[in-house]
Amino acid sequence: MRLGEGVWYRYLWSPVGPWAVYAVEADVARCDLALRVLQAEPREEGGHGQERVTSMVARDTARVLAAVNADFFTPEGTTLGTEVVDGRVTAVRRRPALAWRPGASPWMGSVRVEGDSLYAGWNVAVHGSDGATEVVGGGPELLDRGQVVGDLAVAERPGFAAARNPRTAVGFDSETRSLWLVVVDGRRPGYSAGMTLPELVELLKALGATDAINLDGGGSSVMVVAGRARNHPSDAMGERPVANALALVRDFSSCPAAPTVR
Repeated sequence: MRLGEGVWYRYLWSPVGPWAVYAVEADVARCDLALRVLQAEPREEGGHGQERVTSMVARDTARVLAAVNADFFTPEGTTLGTEVVDGRVTAVRRRPALAWRPGASPWMGSVRVEGDSLYAGWNVAVHGSDGATEVVGGGPELLDRGQVVGDLAVAERPGFAAARNPRTAVGFDSETRSLWLVVVDGRRPGYSAGMTLPELVELLKALGATDAINLDGGGSSVMVVAGRARNHPSDAMGERPVANALALVRDFSSCPAAPTVR
């Protein structure tokens, strides 16, 4: 499904897993495509809580093309990783994260704190706002410049990394500057078993990703396209409320102004 200029949504199914894969590909070299961190409504004013991604998207349907669940979170709705929204730092953790700002390629790596700034590909002041940077936490980092990162936590956390579960991930192809949002359904016998992290890496490499990071998975995994969930979340009650989401939006604010016709 073509979602607009430079954006495509694809559904793939394979009997091998079996696996059901939902993927959005975006040409983020375009000035009119941007990433935005969406917060659960109770958190927008600095509180705690969770909200379904479809509900977060519904508050900005005019701009949001697609969205996935993002960071891991506590039962109270506190993100486990760093979060920056519209350039404002709302949480700082020394964990892997994805960062983006206009004119820059998406950055993935472990956040560092340097004095009054955090480093996530570039420095962002902990206090104040640059009005542009967006950061969401996740982990582990999966690919770095085409290389698999370590053992993907298989030895340290085999129940998490080496078991098949629903997964959400972000990948970036540094050659074509294509961004991939990927969700794999799981815990649905006969339809989709989910993936281990090594299997997820092979999928991302097959899509062309050179850099990638794992986001929250399990019952949190959801892919929202054109305002509705496209995958089949594994919780018995359906889509799970989460702390934040990563959205691909149409935004012309960073594009050069059109020349005036006289």
